[in-house]
Amino acid sequence: MSQDSHSGSANTKLVPLIIGAVGVVFGDIGTSPLYAVKECFNGAHGLALTPANVYGGLSLMFWAMTIVVSLKYVTFILRADNKGEGGTLSLMALALNKLATAKSRYAMVMIGMIGAALFFGDGAITPAMTVMSAVDGMAVLNPKLGEYIVPISLTIIAVLFFFQSHGTAKVGAFFGPIMTTWFIVLAVLGVINILKMPEILGAFSPHHAFNLVVQHPGPAFLALGAVFLVMTGGEALYADIGHFGVKPIRFGWFGFVMPTILINYMGQGALLLTQGSDLAVRANPFFHMVPEALLLPLVVLATMASIIASQAVITGVFSVTKQAVQLGLLPRMEIVHTSESAMGQIYVPGVNWVLMLCVFGLIIGFKSSTAIASAYGVAVALTMVLEIGLLFVVARKIWNWGAAGMTMLAFFMLVDLIFFTSNALKIPQGGWFPLVLAAGLVAIMSTWRRGRKLVSEVIRNQAMPMDLFCMSVDGVPRVDGTAIFLTRSPEGIPHTLLHNLKHNKVLHKRVVLLSLLNEEVARIPEIDRIEIEQFQEGFYRVVARFGFFEDVDVPTVLAACEEKGLSFDTMDTTFFLGRETLLPSDKPGMAMWREHLFSWMWKNASRAMDFLNLPPNRVVELGTQVKI
Repeated sequence: MSQDSHSGSANTKLVPLIIGAVGVVFGDIGTSPLYAVKECFNGAHGLALTPANVYGGLSLMFWAMTIVVSLKYVTFILRADNKGEGGTLSLMALALNKLATAKSRYAMVMIGMIGAALFFGDGAITPAMTVMSAVDGMAVLNPKLGEYIVPISLTIIAVLFFFQSHGTAKVGAFFGPIMTTWFIVLAVLGVINILKMPEILGAFSPHHAFNLVVQHPGPAFLALGAVFLVMTGGEALYADIGHFGVKPIRFGWFGFVMPTILINYMGQGALLLTQGSDLAVRANPFFHMVPEALLLPLVVLATMASIIASQAVITGVFSVTKQAVQLGLLPRMEIVHTSESAMGQIYVPGVNWVLMLCVFGLIIGFKSSTAIASAYGVAVALTMVLEIGLLFVVARKIWNWGAAGMTMLAFFMLVDLIFFTSNALKIPQGGWFPLVLAAGLVAIMSTWRRGRKLVSEVIRNQAMPMDLFCMSVDGVPRVDGTAIFLTRSPEGIPHTLLHNLKHNKVLHKRVVLLSLLNEEVARIPEIDRIEIEQFQEGFYRVVARFGFFEDVDVPTVLAACEEKGLSFDTMDTTFFLGRETLLPSDKPGMAMWREHLFSWMWKNASRAMDFLNLPPNRVVELGTQVKI
């Protein structure tokens, strides 16, 4: 086959991926034209509407997007994939693999937990902000409809969250075309307004941003919190590389999404300079970019785009939840796969309803998109700071970057810190919400991680060495069949086997000790997944390893064992699980309130039988009490 044929085939596969990425990855950052310019000149810390400020504000937006999104994320951070996956937890796991000391590893885990917790906060704010910003167009269409913005927004959000259990596979095919239409409309509206004032394109020059910062440093710094809104969603580009790959995201961003967004920003700037004296135009420039006759279709399209952007964030929260569970940062939860073909399509009921209540609370409490903008950006800005901190470790330990590369990362860190400091001024007006939510989640995750470690230590101390046990069971009656004892530790004899022998006085002819280990990598190659060790007296130890993007599934493990010569008949196999009852005590380990919190989470975690996909009629649970 010729080189041109290979190239044509590659391009044929690339185009659908780019369209898919446009529909999912760029939803959050792609809806920023709904509110970014409005907040920059009309928000709590907005700039005065003067020609110099408009040029300076637009210039800040362009260069901020170029430095943070295009250079930092799309050009550099997308390189830091963990076996094809991205996101804060993936970056944390990548950094952990190169750290040896306990203190440095603990610091990386804490950064990962905080980043994941902040993403949950962003997952609540993004749907509220984008949907309300889209519905705001109704007030432009008819001012009397302004009082219905909150109930309509709540209705849309309720339908969105109630639909999650059905999955997004069926409607996902429409996301790409709808968002493609959205970006095209953004560009068309921008061009129409730019033609009325072509000189607005001069705002691309950095000297306008420089003059604004030098001549009005105070107002410019305050306005950075609004300027930052053009970048919210930039961190999602890295989180979604596992779904589409690096190349489609880069092509989609540089070749389509970024140009259309920038054209629209310039168009809104031209509109403000030509019609900004009209307070209605100044209050919401985006929806005044079209004639009144086309306003209703624009509101409908904007609402659809905001729903898709919200869906992408909600799906991302489900994915992060699953990763956190696999990494041992959260207790087991019910995770439902909503698509037989797409493993990434999952639904987490508990998280779904908690997230919906948080979004409801934001909409009812803040009552307007402008008020919610006060809370928007703080979580994302801090997430960006944490991610660049993790990247320092990856660049130094894995990429072996020298002084020049580390200096560049230091520059990115400085930019992120400036934006975070500006956004921190929003904390009293609402920025506290994602921080309080994140603090609560960090407390939960750190407590769960610490508690699991304490339980594992107690259980490990109760275990008996394999050699000693095999020598002590000589003469014990054996019954037909296979017993599989699931154990957290790949060493020694688990307490479940000792309890079973103590109470039932018999052993199965074949005993398998099965350990399911979650590694700090995204995926484990199939060739490295299973290790089988055979002992005397019919004992086997099976160690199965999984990445944090993979499902821990016992039937799959047994099928893999059969390929290695250890076969199982499900109807002749009994699975033994330990069910520990935790007893908080004054033993050293955790504060009493954390012990009670951990005990409550342990008690209410999803049952291991369901989580591991075990056949219910073949499972025996053995209870024991554990003091922590």
